[in-house]
Amino acid sequence: MIDKNKVKDLVEQWLEGKEYFLVDASVDEQNKITVEIDHKDGVWIEDCCELSKFIEEHFDRDVEDFELEVGSAGIGQPFKVLQQYINSIGYEVELLTTEGKKMKGALTSADENGFVVTIEEKQKLEGKKRPQIVEVDMNFGYADVKWVKNIIDFK
Repeated sequence: MIDKNKVKDLVEQWLEGKEYFLVDASVDEQNKITVEIDHKDGVWIEDCCELSKFIEEHFDRDVEDFELEVGSAGIGQPFKVLQQYINSIGYEVELLTTEGKKMKGALTSADENGFVVTIEEKQKLEGKKRPQIVEVDMNFGYADVKWVKNIIDFK
């Protein structure tokens, strides 16, 4: 079986000096290699082809047959790595907490410890007769959510 770590090392070599980053790399029991890369401005098919050729050059199909799929992380898919959170700061996201609560809001910050989403909620404010919509910063650790993904808006 092809070693997943060898695949990751090859991808990291190819990524050196580029603004792309590795989202995921996997190898299943049938030697199907799947590599997902991303870039803050999107992924170009030419770059996926170049990475695919680079990986293929380092394996011998006569020794070990394999299937290779190289692509982007996928629009609307849940985030898998910190860089996806960082690239989405300032954009609307949807998340599902581990308690099963869905929320939408603007991703305002992210680091290795967690992230902040600003949501709008109604609150009864002192001196006001009706509840007012206010912005509230919600802090999350990565273990607090099942998934986070960008909201795709075609307006």
